[in-house]
Amino acid sequence: MLKWAQGALANVAGTAEPEYGAEAIVTVHQHSAADPNKPDYTELSSKDLAWAQAKGTNVETQVFYIATEEGPFAMAQVIYSVVVPGVKTTAQFNMKLFDPKKPQDKFWSSVPLTNYTFHNDGTSFYADNVALILSEDGGSYKIKSQADPKAHCNISFTRLSPGFMAGKDGKSTYGTDQTKPWGTMRHLFWPRCKVEGIFVINDTQVKVDGMGLFIHALQDMKPHHAAAKWNFANFQGPTTSAIMMEFTTPPSYGNTKCAVGGLAKDSGIIAGTLDNTAEHVKAENDPEANWPEPKEVKFTWKGKDKEGKDVVGVIEKTWAPRMDRVDVMGEVPDFVKKIASAAAGTRPYIYQYYEPATLKIKVGDQETTEEGVIFSESTFIS
Repeated sequence: MLKWAQGALANVAGTAEPEYGAEAIVTVHQHSAADPNKPDYTELSSKDLAWAQAKGTNVETQVFYIATEEGPFAMAQVIYSVVVPGVKTTAQFNMKLFDPKKPQDKFWSSVPLTNYTFHNDGTSFYADNVALILSEDGGSYKIKSQADPKAHCNISFTRLSPGFMAGKDGKSTYGTDQTKPWGTMRHLFWPRCKVEGIFVINDTQVKVDGMGLFIHALQDMKPHHAAAKWNFANFQGPTTSAIMMEFTTPPSYGNTKCAVGGLAKDSGIIAGTLDNTAEHVKAENDPEANWPEPKEVKFTWKGKDKEGKDVVGVIEKTWAPRMDRVDVMGEVPDFVKKIASAAAGTRPYIYQYYEPATLKIKVGDQETTEEGVIFSESTFIS
């Protein structure tokens, strides 16, 4: 079958794509290198935070991660997805709460939303019993939900350091004709936020004040075609935050790796980094999911600060028993099940960890360390 016909079938049915090769993806790293100004990152404006509301099959999400002062990890998320363009669009609200002192009591809620819409030039999201509202000054979000009768939240995220995206526009683009790419991957970050608010789980109120990370992500194509594996690191310390999002494409795009991230301190950005690695130093086969579960990891950030000094950040960690292993097919909304079930070889699992960690940062000749907590995910899709 001709490649264009194979591609058309894959687009409609969700089947595996033909092997276009690594030349059919231009990562944000490559876009940045080709730019005359070669920007490692660009600070965000409110306009950048508008929901894309892409028309083709896509998944778009806003996620709010919280390292609470009391010890638990918390998360709130809206997922907006076009499953079949012009036919099926869905939205979902997710909440998670995990207390390392009571690992058996972890809580997860995922509920479909109705009557969803966008306001304020697309920067705020509303649905029945849910609101994600960006402030007029673009510096904070209010997140409110009573979508699940057993799980409410009312929280605020106030940005402490500037938000940023990798390169000029944060985009990695897919397609054999890059003047008209057929897919896009994009991540926007608020790396360091002050969080205030509560979760109410089964009528029990949980204070979730602490430090947070906000991510707005867009996979403007079928998600299992965009990436086969993911690694994610979110470190929050008293003065410093470090984030990394790495994905590896399927063989259809040459098993290409792309890792974006950055380091923030107090009210500033140390560096937005494009030279990042997420290594599974040691892994063991998980017989239930049949994936190599990471046991020892190393995250490395490399870039330059605003003065041109070399910046290197490192976290090395031997994981204790995981926080969770999420069977995506068993827990996510129907739209993901329908997309994933149509793809040969798609078997998504997410391994999650939340533990104390040490971040080492070297700027020029000066090296510092900071103790904090890390939330990390390793995701295997296909």
